[in-house]
Formats: sequence, C-alpha cells, structure tokens
Amino acid sequence: MYRELISHKIAELKKERKAIILAHNYQLGEIQDAADFVGDSLELARKAAKVDAEVIVFCGVHFMAETAAILSPEKIVLAPEPRAGCPMADMISGAELREFKSRHPGLPVVCYVNSTAEVKAESDICCTSANAVKVVESLKSDTVLFVPDQYLGAFVKERTNKIIISWPGYCPSHARIKPEDIVNLKKHYPAARVIVHPESRPEVTALADEVLSTGQMVSYAARADVKELIVGTEIGMLYRLRKENPDKLFIPVSEQAVCANMKMTTLPKLLASLENMQTVVSVPEEIRVKAVGAVERMLRVV
Repeated sequence: MYRELISHKIAELKKERKAIILAHNYQLGEIQDAADFVGDSLELARKAAKVDAEVIVFCGVHFMAETAAILSPEKIVLAPEPRAGCPMADMISGAELREFKSRHPGLPVVCYVNSTAEVKAESDICCTSANAVKVVESLKSDTVLFVPDQYLGAFVKERTNKIIISWPGYCPSHARIKPEDIVNLKKHYPAARVIVHPESRPEVTALADEVLSTGQMVSYAARADVKELIVGTEIGMLYRLRKENPDKLFIPVSEQAVCANMKMTTLPKLLASLENMQTVVSVPEEIRVKAVGAVERMLRVV
C-alpha cells in the first residue's frame, strides 16, 4: 500500500513537472517499474537527446545524468541520488587522459560513455558497450586509445583489425564474475546458453555463447529459441529479463556481481527528487561544448 501511494504521487508530480523518468537496466525493480523508459547506456543517451520533456529524472549513476545534461542543456536534469557514482569512471580524470594522450600524440581517443564529462571533453568520440566495435571501426587510424575500460578494449581488439591501447580501468562488479562460475553453472544447466557483458574479463567472455550489452541481452532473451540463460552481468538485469519473459529461466552467473551505486536510488528518493526538484545535474558550458561533440559523433555512427 505504501509503495502504491508513493508510485501514485510520483505519477502525479511527473505530469505536473512535465518530466520523464529514465532508468538503467541495473536499477532496483521498483525504479524500473516507475520509469517511463528503461534501457542501456546507448538507449538512454538516445532518449535523453530526443525526449520531449522539460525535466529528465535520471535513475542511474552520475555519469549518465551528466550525459543527459550534455545532450540537453535546455532541460532540467535531476539525479534522485547524487552520491551514486561509477567506480570505473573515477579511474581516470581529465588530467590523466591529457597525460595519456601526450604519450601517444596524434592518436584518436575513444571514450567509453562510463566516464566523466571532463574525460568526454578530452576525447574524440564516445562509445557504449553496444556500439564500441562500430565506433572503433569508423575511425581511419589503425591505432586507437581506449579509455577507461581495459576489458571492453580487449573485446573490441578481438573483433577489429585495430591496435587498441587501453587505459587500465575496469568495472568492479563485472570483475567479480569468474570463469569457474560459468563452468559450474553449465554443469547444472547444460541446456542453458551463456550471455555475458563485454565489461567482463576476457577469460569470462571466452566461455560465453554471446557477449552483449544489456540492451542486446533484452533482445536476445526474447528470442523464441532461447529458453534458459546464464546471465553474466550486474544482477539488476535479471529483474527486467524475468519480468518480460516470465516463462523462461534466467540464472545469474554470480550473486556477487552487484553495483551498490546502482541500488542507491529508491522510490522515496525518486519522489523527493520530483517534489523538491533535486538534485540538478549540470555541466560547465566550456566542458559541455567539448564533450557534446564526442557524444554526438557516437550517435551518428549507429
């Protein structure tokens, strides 16, 4: 009853504020249910760029709200939980990227969208896990600097003819997924297919039937020939897969693959965000102008 009351208030305030709620696939189930749109980083970036609303309430981690603010400076972007950061994004700063570029002069920088606005501003083009291969292949240079995820960089390297020089960052949640987890689960579920996220270690992706972004996982799970799936990504993904495919079996590779930051946003915080119009996420114009080019170039590739 309490949850229904909060959900009702959120719906009323959303209309009053002319707001839209965007949520990442890793968010709590209650947040996914309250959202107007749930998706992966690429889908959410596209939605933020085109959405017809005065207010964007972004339920995810900070870089996602920043990306919305970069693409839609005329809109108010709210983060219900401003403390929800991304450990991977924090593994490189703008100054560190500038130093990295100075050691490899003239090479283009591909920046995973899981990064700060300052890092995006120092990059030539952004990418997501869904389009990283296409983005890298779109560049004329045979050698590319890739930041900040070394494992996504390794994934791209295997699928292109490019030389990838990666920054040594990683996602702690996906790094907890181990190859032995998959091997053990396959013994118990021999008919199940294995899908994992490209942020996973190479020895994990090597055991998968498919390596997919969360958005691609949604499409794959909906296929008629898919009945059982061992899923190697942050466990919040399981909520959406089960909700949309109630007749199928989804097994998490590891219950340890949890992003605490993604779980910080709750219904009461979402309600408070709309009630008090907090917390507004903005990007300094000098940084935004530089960063928007990298994001828009990415959106033109696909």
